[in-house]
Amino acid sequence: MPSIPLSYSLLAGGPAEIFYREIGEGEPLLFLHGGWGYKIYPLDEQLQVLTDFRVIIPDRSGYGCSTKPAIFGPDLHHRATQETIAFVDAIGIEKCLFWGHSDGAVIAAMLGLAAPGKCRGLILEALHYDREKIHSRQFFETMASEPEAFGSRVTDILKSEHGESNWRDLIRNEGNTWLEIAHAARSGTRDLFDGRLSALHVPTAVIHGAQDPRTEDWELDAVRRELPGAGFHIIASGGHSPHSESACAVEFGRYLEAALAAISKQYQDSAAS
Repeated sequence: MPSIPLSYSLLAGGPAEIFYREIGEGEPLLFLHGGWGYKIYPLDEQLQVLTDFRVIIPDRSGYGCSTKPAIFGPDLHHRATQETIAFVDAIGIEKCLFWGHSDGAVIAAMLGLAAPGKCRGLILEALHYDREKIHSRQFFETMASEPEAFGSRVTDILKSEHGESNWRDLIRNEGNTWLEIAHAARSGTRDLFDGRLSALHVPTAVIHGAQDPRTEDWELDAVRRELPGAGFHIIASGGHSPHSESACAVEFGRYLEAALAAISKQYQDSAAS
């Protein structure tokens, strides 16, 4: 895997070395992985749809082969957004598509708000909106206290990507981060974007699994209200990662292809006006 140095990363709290995967040629598309890293939900199936794209998949600080440790905590997504902007600048990409999954979708949306000039468009998969995540509380508590509880198949993947000595700390930190985010919600706004998501004006598509266990009942309705101009694709059989789930990966691919075409047209129409 190639890597690129950052003189300073807000996520790493200092200099960072960011490793990344790069597949194909064409229009650049950055895939921003979720809170468990890339290998647990890889793009194997969807790369068949992305044959005309230069797909770049960075490991954030704290993940994979990139600099460790990272600074977790309730503002994790904001610091990861700034690191992503620094990474894009460092590899010399002026503007590109961003596809974020789960935590990566939060980061992609925040990037669209913070640096819209860098975005040709956004694909937001399994987007989080609610800070409190009441129905996921036990899941996050298990992450924080007993990462081995997720079974050998999951832990073997996590070990292979993040290292035997790092994977537990990563999962514990991610779980504690979401518990801290939930605690902060009690004294502030319920949404992760502090009421600003409606200011997102870059071409956007939301792809979501209807059976996503990390989604509260009201979240998607709130996102629809905030982003009335976005394309919405709900996959009835989809869980938290429809792009990699065997039951719906093909359907996801069709939605992804249509979303990319719609974003391209919307971007071109906007540039021409």
